Amino acid sequence: MAICKLNNMQIQLSGGKRLLGLDVGKKTIGLAISDAGLTVASPLKILWRHKFTPDVEEIFALADANDVGGLIIGWPINMDGSLGPRCDSMRDLAHAMLRIRDIPIAFQDERLSTKVVEAAMLAGDMTRAKRAERRDALAAAWILQSALDRLHDNILEDTPPEDTPRPEDKI
Repeated sequence: MAICKLNNMQIQLSGGKRLLGLDVGKKTIGLAISDAGLTVASPLKILWRHKFTPDVEEIFALADANDVGGLIIGWPINMDGSLGPRCDSMRDLAHAMLRIRDIPIAFQDERLSTKVVEAAMLAGDMTRAKRAERRDALAAAWILQSALDRLHDNILEDTPPEDTPRPEDKI
C-alpha cells in the first residue's frame, strides 16, 4: 500500500475495519479510533514519544488489538495553506511506517484542531491538568472525525437521489 487520498481510504479498507487517527506532536502522539461503521471517532490514548521503532510498535499493537485497517495522520498545513517542514516530517513518518507495515495511510488537515479542543475543554470548565492529560487524544479524535465526515460526505455525493432513475430501472 501507499499513502492514499482520503477518498480512496474506504476502497483500501477491508469490511468492518476501523481507522486510527494520529495527532503527532514533538513530545506526544494523540490516538483516536473510529467505530466499525466509520461514523464516530473516539479518543483512545496519548503515547509519550521515545524512539521511532518502539513508538510505531506500540501504535501497531493498538491497531491490531482494535481491528484497525488504516491510519489517518494529522497534516500540519500552515494557516495560509502552504506546506512547511512539519508536513515533510509527517510524510517521512508515514513512509517510515509503511516500511514496517503495509497499511493504507491518509492525511487530514489538522489546522486549529488543538485550539478547537482546548476551547471546548475550557468551556467545560476543565482544569489545566485535565486539559493537558486529554488534549492530544481529543485533537486526534477531532482530526479523525473530520476525516470520517469527509468520507461520509463523499459517499452521499456519489449516491444518486432516490427519485433519480437508475440504469437497471430502464426497460
